[in-house]
Amino acid sequence: MSNHRAPGPFLPFRPLRLFRPFTALLARLPSQCEVCRAWPSQPVCDACVARFAPPKARCGACALPVPEGVARCGECVRHPPPLDACFTACTYAWPWPDCIARFKFHGDAGWAGPLATLLRSAPWVEPALEQCDIVLPMPLAPGRLRERGFNQAHELARRLSPAKTDATLLLRTRETPAQSGLLRAERLRNLRGAFAVEPLRTDEVRGRRIVLVDDVMTSGASLFAAAETLRLAGAAHITGLALARTDPPQ
Repeated sequence: MSNHRAPGPFLPFRPLRLFRPFTALLARLPSQCEVCRAWPSQPVCDACVARFAPPKARCGACALPVPEGVARCGECVRHPPPLDACFTACTYAWPWPDCIARFKFHGDAGWAGPLATLLRSAPWVEPALEQCDIVLPMPLAPGRLRERGFNQAHELARRLSPAKTDATLLLRTRETPAQSGLLRAERLRNLRGAFAVEPLRTDEVRGRRIVLVDDVMTSGASLFAAAETLRLAGAAHITGLALARTDPPQ
C-alpha cells in the first residue's frame, strides 16, 4: 500500500495577484507630462490641457467649429445627420495625435484613463453620459482587433461609464478599406452596411438613449454610419462622443 497521498486539485498559478500591490503603487506615483515635461504631473498636465484643449464653439450635430452663438453648422441644417448631438474634447492637432497614437497603435493602455478624463471634462459630455441608457464603443472589424489587440473606443467607453458600456450590442460586420485619403461621400459609401445591431438583442435598442464613443472623428462617416444602424433599430436619441475632431483647414 503506497504511503503517497493523492495530489490535491490543481490550482492555476496567478502571478498577477503577486504584482497587484506593486502596480497599484506605481499608479499613484507622480509622472512627467508628456507635452511640456513638467514634473511631477499627470500624463498630460492641467496647464497643457487648458492650452491645447480649450473649449470651442462647435456644431451640436457634427462637432465642427462654428461661430459663437451658432447651434448648428450650415451643412447640418441643410442635411441633418443621424446623430442628435455630437461632442468632442479637442481638435485633432498637436499634441493629441501623438498621445492618441501611443494609446491606439503602440498598445499603451495606460493612456485610456487620462484621455477618458479629458473627454469627460468637455462641455455637455457629463450630462450626455448621465442621461443615456447605453454607452456603445465603436466596434472594430475582427481583423483590426486581432492586429491591435484591443479596441481603443471600448477602453475609453468603459472608463467613461463602466456600468452602461456594452461592447457586444453594436457589431462591425465586415472589413472596410482604410478611410484615409477618401472624400466624405466615399467614406460614407465605404461604410454602408458595415455595422449591425446584435440580431438577438434589437429590443435593447428600441426607445433607448444611446451614446456612441470613438477616439477620433475625421469626416464623421463612421459615427454617422453606426448611428444610422441604431436609428433603424429604433433608438430614440443618439449622441456621438469623440475624443478628438479633425477640423477643416483655416
